[in-house]
Amino acid sequence: MEKLFFQSSLPRAGSTLLQNIMGQNPDFYVTPTSGVLELVYAARKNYSESPEFKAQDADTMKKAFLSFCAGGVYNFFESITDKKYVIDKSRGWGVHYNFLNSFYPDPKIICMIRDPRAIMASMEKNFRKNQHQDSGLVNHAEMTGTTTEKRIDIWVGSQPVGLAMERLYQIVKEGINEKMLFIKFENLTQNPKKEIERIYNFLELPQFKHDFNNVEQITQEDDQVYGIYGDHAIKSKVEPVKKDYNQVLGTQAANWVKNNYKWFYDTFKYY
Repeated sequence: MEKLFFQSSLPRAGSTLLQNIMGQNPDFYVTPTSGVLELVYAARKNYSESPEFKAQDADTMKKAFLSFCAGGVYNFFESITDKKYVIDKSRGWGVHYNFLNSFYPDPKIICMIRDPRAIMASMEKNFRKNQHQDSGLVNHAEMTGTTTEKRIDIWVGSQPVGLAMERLYQIVKEGINEKMLFIKFENLTQNPKKEIERIYNFLELPQFKHDFNNVEQITQEDDQVYGIYGDHAIKSKVEPVKKDYNQVLGTQAANWVKNNYKWFYDTFKYY
């Protein structure tokens, strides 16, 4: 593996689609939702709290720990693939940029974003389709037998939407967004060639001719683990998605979402 790249995106914003588009390039290994960040972050917690490390020279231990993280991530993927490049997808890489930068300097992170009203509409459609299943991420009893407005309120304050938006707000607040590449789901589905070219420029790699009419799903994960929101299936053709959030959520609820995330619309110029 020559280079490792990262994707840290909003939920229901095309992260799986992007991984599988990039996976058409034979030089790339692309992950489904990854747990690599959780591995090194758990190691960081143990390193920070363990008296055995505290009892030794701090500078030596810090240098050794960061080398452990870098080597661990590198060897993880070396054992999986012999491809030149890896894109690891985890929602937490962006907000943990400084930690990542400490053992993998100047990381390149791509973030897929989408109109929050469309994200909520996608969540709601998934709920209506699969409400007989346990939601997996939030209290299922709270989700059933209630209103769309109530479900939006729950999503805003919990995983996967609320936490992801809080992390993105923190990224913007700290200025980390200036170091990342943001791709709008709406732009990717309307003009995929242009957006993918932006990604190759950001990664400083040669362009590759992708087939946006035949995107094969190569990332595989057991969606049942994630409950009703684990729909990672993609369509083979990249094409615009109808804006139906007013119909799905209701105009009043859609407007509430827009007002609640005013910072997002202002930052990413979604007006």
